[in-house]
Amino acid sequence: MVSHTHHGVSESFWISGALILAAFVYLRARLGVRRQNYGSVDGWRAGSFFLGILFTWIATASPLAALDHEMLTAHMVQHLLLMTLTPPLILLGTLQKPPVHGLMQRSSQVIGRPLRSEPIRQFLNVVTHPVLCWLAAAGTLVVWHIPSVFMLGLRSQAWHGAEQASFLVAGLLFWLPVVRPWPNSLQWPESSLLLYLFLATLPCDILSGFLVFCDRVVYPVFLSSPRLFGFSALEDQQCAGALMWTCITVVYLIAAAIFTAHLLSPHRSEELAIPQSEVRRIAIRHTDPQSVEVA
Repeated sequence: MVSHTHHGVSESFWISGALILAAFVYLRARLGVRRQNYGSVDGWRAGSFFLGILFTWIATASPLAALDHEMLTAHMVQHLLLMTLTPPLILLGTLQKPPVHGLMQRSSQVIGRPLRSEPIRQFLNVVTHPVLCWLAAAGTLVVWHIPSVFMLGLRSQAWHGAEQASFLVAGLLFWLPVVRPWPNSLQWPESSLLLYLFLATLPCDILSGFLVFCDRVVYPVFLSSPRLFGFSALEDQQCAGALMWTCITVVYLIAAAIFTAHLLSPHRSEELAIPQSEVRRIAIRHTDPQSVEVA
């Protein structure tokens, strides 16, 4: 048995302040996009981003965060919010062309120069490769649910913060190939993303099935927790596993359905039916009148 490390009020305060600041910066950037005619940002994108910020606050700084050391179900809700729901919402709301001017423009030029170098670009291509994104998400999920590592996050507030941050980062990496918030990002056959989503359910199914059907409490620390909502430690574990199983399946199924509808849409079919050489030839025909006969 180990003692629980409860969520600190000061930590919740700083997390809430950081999330409010992120929301304010995003809102200002969004208004700047509209004001400077860089292109409009759909209202649903802004709503998606703010909903992702809200889910992050619920998982890390709300009263729920104080229950994650008392109930495995609350702990699982945190993980699902940080890794499954928040990342796609934030990526969907990402600004494609953030406005830069004045000092921000000079700073972005200074920072952007090394980022455009070939070694950095190759590194980013490797880090954001779908295979590595999948492995990062699956590895983070499995490692943090190993009993000894799980207990480390309960004993230390610092390790608990690292656990939450790793779930959020792994979630962002995992959803990056699916959402593709930036144009021409992550060039990969789109149809293979259905397999990507299907394979991602396997580690979750194995872990959640183990928690649901195991006849003993995997994390003994919860045996000393108060009986909230009338759940025993084993029932709490089974509820956490069932919640993970259901949520992951539903979210990935919705994402796969949306992606399939996009692939089968008539507009998409027309785009795929036109060869790339024909697209270039049509562009030449419309931009250079003298080359009409050649085309």
